[in-house]
Amino acid sequence: MTYGLNDVVIHRQMIEESASPGAQKRVERQKLESMLAYCESARCRRVILLDYFGEQATPCGNCDVCLEPPILWDGTVAAQKALSAALRTGQRFGAGHLIDILRGKNTEKVQQFGHQGLPTFGVGADIDERGWRSVFRQLLAAGLLDADASAYGALKLTDSARPILKGETRLQLRRQVERPKSRATRSSRVGTGNAASSGASRSSDSPLLASLREWRLAQAREQGVPAYVILHDRTLGEIAALLPASVSALLAVPGIGAAKAERYGDALLALVAARH
Repeated sequence: MTYGLNDVVIHRQMIEESASPGAQKRVERQKLESMLAYCESARCRRVILLDYFGEQATPCGNCDVCLEPPILWDGTVAAQKALSAALRTGQRFGAGHLIDILRGKNTEKVQQFGHQGLPTFGVGADIDERGWRSVFRQLLAAGLLDADASAYGALKLTDSARPILKGETRLQLRRQVERPKSRATRSSRVGTGNAASSGASRSSDSPLLASLREWRLAQAREQGVPAYVILHDRTLGEIAALLPASVSALLAVPGIGAAKAERYGDALLALVAARH
């Protein structure tokens, strides 16, 4: 079971923007929060599920948590930095911008709002971007932050965040661990898929792939959506490997359907032609 920070924000936005009555939205929020808590829990999956139904159980010894117990760390200070960054910027920004502030990245947006002068600017340089995304995801899952759907996913503190911010409560977080891909996953592509994957791997540092990523980022910012909503990383890698020269060739790329080809085809083919 895997998910990312953007998934949490998107699902909460979908709930808030739905036409469901307020009572139904509350139920859906509770379901989502329960699922997120299940994902982030350091307890045996079986114990959690049976506990939900009022049954007691011992650890199963077979689930992912039992087989590979998560590494926990005292994330209180990191949480305080993250919450402070959200608070000092007026609770108007999403995780991406807050992470840039914490890591001391003097981006155009940071300069635009003068956030390089905040006390929180650069205080989280010891944690990489992936680590900070894990922190923010867990703060959302724990109900310490809320993604405001009406403000494009801006992160806002909940009442539960106050004790953490004031140092009255400690917070244990799961440490983000890079897990190697399984052999089955690596060998699951066959035929032309294998050839394309190999090509995508070889082109991972190609100028074309870099251009495709820059184009995708610009599209994502313009549309106000996560980058993967435009095109997945794998799709960009396949484009860089296959070098499609026509719409029909572009449609053969995994992840490119008729709608994507119609909307982005000209731009993608132009990028390929310029780099090929």
